[in-house]
Amino acid sequence: MTDPLAPLLDLADVAPALAAARAAVDATQRHRALRKQGGPLAAEAGLRAAVASAALEGHAFDPEEVRAGTVTDPVVQGALRVAGAVGSLTELWERAPRQVLAKLHVLAARGVVPDDALGRPTAGPAVAARLDGLAALVAGGTTVPPLLLAAVVHGELLTLKPFAGPVGVVARAAARLTLVGRGLDPRGIIAVEAGHLARQPEYVGAAGAFATGTPDGLRSWLRHCAAAVGEGAAETARLADSLV
Repeated sequence: MTDPLAPLLDLADVAPALAAARAAVDATQRHRALRKQGGPLAAEAGLRAAVASAALEGHAFDPEEVRAGTVTDPVVQGALRVAGAVGSLTELWERAPRQVLAKLHVLAARGVVPDDALGRPTAGPAVAARLDGLAALVAGGTTVPPLLLAAVVHGELLTLKPFAGPVGVVARAAARLTLVGRGLDPRGIIAVEAGHLARQPEYVGAAGAFATGTPDGLRSWLRHCAAAVGEGAAETARLADSLV
């Protein structure tokens, strides 16, 4: 059976961009600081990912204030809850993607949307059908590189907006789960969200381009996601350098 995402690898410059991002992540994974500081590094990456994800939703705060626990903003708190849950949801993600998306929304949107909207998709049948298709891809319906699948998951959720409230936090967490679960970033040390934030205008523009469904739009988004992973890997490498 033909892999539905395989044609995306033939878009101009996409395969080299994915390969470069993979090389950057692999280099960071070999950093000598990981031998003794892997846990603290993953925790710091999670914090930075949460802060960046909230900032991309328009809720930007100083990371040191978030670290100190003085920020009570509900979107930031939701992003922190989501970041903390990635490890426990990774295995379930491929088995029950729709269940995990609902759980991510509960974590991300508590205190932002009414309780009876938590974990409940708000869209109609057409969006539900696309969500089912996306879930099938996550559950083993494709063998493309992890970063390509993560980018499609991320872009589709941003486009569909299947939940009320901070759906971007859910989309970025789903992408992270894909990168961790599919083995690109098994230790969860790459703060990809920080990479998206560092290129925020491009992120917004490329997400809009993805939503058009055109080859150029898809190419723009995939190249952005690869660049964001490279940025995230570079940030983690800098953090690791500081720990040696």
